[in-house]
Amino acid sequence: TMIRNGQVEAFVKAEFLLDNPDVFNDLFVECDLENEDVLIISRRYTVDGKSTVKINGSTVTVNMLKKFTSNLVDVHGQSEHFYLLKSANQLNLVDKFGGDKLSAVKEDLSREYVKYKDVIAKLDKLGGDESQRLMRLDVLNYQINEIEKADLKEGEETELLELKEKLKNQEKIMSALSCVKNAVTDEGGVSDILSNVCRVVSGITGLSDEYSSFYDRLENLLAEVDDLSNSADNMLSGFEDSAYDVDEIEDRLSLIKSLKKKYGGDYKSILEYYDKAVNEKDTLENFNDIANNLLIEKDKLQEVLFKKYCELSDIRRESAEKFSINVLEELKELGMSKAQFAAEFSPKPSIKDCKFDSANGFDNMEFLFSANLGEPLKTLSAVISGGEMSRFMLSIKAQTAKYNDISTFIFDEIDAGISGNIAKVVAEKFAKISKQVQVIAISHLPQISSMADNNLLIVKTEDCDKTLTTVKKLDYEQKIKEITRLIGGDADSDSAHALSIELINNANEYKKNLN
Repeated sequence: TMIRNGQVEAFVKAEFLLDNPDVFNDLFVECDLENEDVLIISRRYTVDGKSTVKINGSTVTVNMLKKFTSNLVDVHGQSEHFYLLKSANQLNLVDKFGGDKLSAVKEDLSREYVKYKDVIAKLDKLGGDESQRLMRLDVLNYQINEIEKADLKEGEETELLELKEKLKNQEKIMSALSCVKNAVTDEGGVSDILSNVCRVVSGITGLSDEYSSFYDRLENLLAEVDDLSNSADNMLSGFEDSAYDVDEIEDRLSLIKSLKKKYGGDYKSILEYYDKAVNEKDTLENFNDIANNLLIEKDKLQEVLFKKYCELSDIRRESAEKFSINVLEELKELGMSKAQFAAEFSPKPSIKDCKFDSANGFDNMEFLFSANLGEPLKTLSAVISGGEMSRFMLSIKAQTAKYNDISTFIFDEIDAGISGNIAKVVAEKFAKISKQVQVIAISHLPQISSMADNNLLIVKTEDCDKTLTTVKKLDYEQKIKEITRLIGGDADSDSAHALSIELINNANEYKKNLN
């Protein structure tokens, strides 16, 4: 239904300049987007029902889009629900209205609540009844004993694997080493031959430095050959003196493999698991002492938290009362002198009934409203939208604009059912709100149109059996012309023209005098 008849798709794009991108940090991370000062959102619909949403060029889901736009724009029309209909947002608004005093209490409460949650986590970690703890102790004792009995050594597995390989090839290795030893030490072997050569060459060393150097090289060669023979002999002795056989090594390697599978992939991980098991065993064996100390600390922190909860609740109620008075003053200015507005809090619980499940206190609060004398107060969500509801929402927003993170308010024909002086007051409210946030108002009232900093004219025309909608930004002369039309005056009427100029001048003067 959003697509023009005969077309295959519709496309819309909006650009937002973010004054405070940090508000969207978590959303940017969640959507895997770069945190930027400019947010360009586009959406494309096709006739086959498909929809594509992009934020800064990256495709996102509709749910992600809603998370962004709920913090960007607040739309209120005659039948729209909006941000403040949620009781949680109402309480948050009262907190912001409470200023630094309330904020300081919430910060203190948050710090104490972190301590409390830490104690609860420690108690939960102790967990279970006595039989469960005894079962866990049996498991821990077995695991600790198994690791201690294994008496692992760092690097042991690598050494055993190397030794295993040597033992598997023992005969081949010993044969090779024996060959080296015999070739050197047997009668007539390499050592005898080199010894004889050295003796002969020693007879000519005095004839020349060259012969002397040659002799030194032969002596070094003889020493190296003898050293190789000794090394071969030592390696042979190592095999003969080895306390391991292949079967024993296999058993040890199997044990190490089993421990790694149970407690960690390497020697360090097994030791870390062992240390944790010992600590947990100590905790369970001393459960009663530890639990009692934690329970005492828990009771103390609950007393501190409850005191902070009550302090926070008292300040909130003061803040809500002041806020209600301010809103009622706004409503009177908007011609709703009989309206009623209040913030209803749930009763304070006793410390015994308090749940201690939030760093935000125990308060539940909801705004109640009645437009006319004799009508009971109702929750905002139960109030029927209309001219009165529009003015109420405008009163709320006039008081809350500077506290909201939302940067744009859109009012869709909020002026329904009002005229005359009330229309002038609504226009002035818009001007005040626009000092804090951007206001986009769709209106047919000359008082509101005169107050605007920028006027956009929306026109529907028919062309070739199609209805076209165009949006045009008006200059000063065009603005006068359109306000004259809204007044109902003739385009050539001097008096209507003069009245339009007067409305614009009065609006500009009002805005000029705003703080």
